[in-house]
Amino acid sequence: MHSKAYEFDEIANGPFFPIYPVIAQQIKEKTGINFGRCLDIGSGGGHLGLSLAQITDMEVILLDKLADALVIAKKRAVDWGIEKRTCTLLADVHQIPMENETVDLCISRGSVWFWEDQKKGFEEIYRVLTNGGIAYIGGGFGNKELQEQVDKKMKERDSEWPKGREKFVAGNTVEHFTKILEKIGISNFEITDDEKGIWIVFKKIKN
Repeated sequence: MHSKAYEFDEIANGPFFPIYPVIAQQIKEKTGINFGRCLDIGSGGGHLGLSLAQITDMEVILLDKLADALVIAKKRAVDWGIEKRTCTLLADVHQIPMENETVDLCISRGSVWFWEDQKKGFEEIYRVLTNGGIAYIGGGFGNKELQEQVDKKMKERDSEWPKGREKFVAGNTVEHFTKILEKIGISNFEITDDEKGIWIVFKKIKN
């Protein structure tokens, strides 16, 4: 029997497929980061991290807590011809097995709703970021047109869509994330909630 990783990947590689290159491009434009090391948290089959690797010269680490997801991601990196700049890491956002200040860009789409302790997750991300490193965390579909496309395809598969997704996202507001970042002491951040989705962007700047 296949794990949930295969189920998630089938959706990511199907209805959701067109959103990843668009979000990767938005990340590249917003952060201006083209080189160094990128960590994709809750990467699943690697669509976002690999899409970013295709349009930058970054080394991408795909982190997920499901071993099956990383098997899928490894194969996809080979299929896309970018395996030399990608590797996988079986781990959880609450305890990232990396040294302090070793990641230039930290990205994640759609995993933040599932973190058991969001404060701890953001603390870990902040810890591994280099001085001047940027985090781009959240969820969305790239733009309104893509969201409508995804919704249409998903409704054909699941009559309850998007109720299920909305249940996870509930409570994850700009105010909610603002409080968490302020508690941690992260001051250089911007949280947007618009047609691109809700995204938390912060930069590590040490005094």
